[in-house]
Amino acid sequence: MPRRVGGFRSESARARFLAAYRQALAQLPPIHENHDVATLFGTVRVYRFAGGCTGTPVLLLPGRNASTPMWRDNVAALLVHRPVLGVDLLGEAGMSVQRRPITGPEDEAQWLDEALAGLGVDRVHLMGVSIGGWTVTNYAARRPGRAASLVLLDPVLTFAPIAAQAVLASPALFVPGVPQRVRRRVLSWIAGGAEQVGAEAELIAAGARDYVVRKAMPTRITDEQLRGLDIPVLALIAGRSVMHDAARAAERAGKLLRHGRVELWPDASHAINGEYAAEIAARAGRFWAEIDP
Repeated sequence: MPRRVGGFRSESARARFLAAYRQALAQLPPIHENHDVATLFGTVRVYRFAGGCTGTPVLLLPGRNASTPMWRDNVAALLVHRPVLGVDLLGEAGMSVQRRPITGPEDEAQWLDEALAGLGVDRVHLMGVSIGGWTVTNYAARRPGRAASLVLLDPVLTFAPIAAQAVLASPALFVPGVPQRVRRRVLSWIAGGAEQVGAEAELIAAGARDYVVRKAMPTRITDEQLRGLDIPVLALIAGRSVMHDAARAAERAGKLLRHGRVELWPDASHAINGEYAAEIAARAGRFWAEIDP
């Protein structure tokens, strides 16, 4: 594994992760086709899900260690409203393969723009959860043009800093040798106490155990960048999120987004996409219909 480039800890770790990935991916709706799109920073895996809906597509960006299968509960409901694409983040556990160092937010925006260009996508709605929410906000701020709108599901480092308790808990997810029961306990805490079982939970645990992220940490989106977003933004903030101060995040988003709809969902945890899959699809569907009648 080259220095400063993310990758699996070993071939056996890669095999374990791939087994968990395939099992989790099999639980999603049928995939029409997949692409490995070449970019300056590596190849980016993108899936097109089968569905008869037309219109501007939505691209789903997952959280850390999660990859496309984390959207299991969301894809079918979203296909009612839009064609759906899923991407594995470059430099994270998944089928995308990093080959060059990602040194900061500018590089993060560039690889995503190159991936969309390689797919021939000129206009797209972007939906991101957690670090995926940061990724799409950073992209829209630095590469305006392709993004038709943003749907942000409890995004981290976007409207508020990471909570100290989340920083203190994070080594349990990434440090080698941490017992699986400890990792599951932390994942359960992030998900509002919900027990972490099933293929999706196994995949996230495998990503934390088997993959090493080696790229620059995201920097918080600035006031200037948020004010400069000239596209509609729907921000759904989880009231029970342990990742940041939800009230503070909602207040800053409401103050700075010129075309923002900011909603604080009081009973949602940071795992909002799985807890409220149907509600998110319905809300996002209305939002997109306002943009593309």
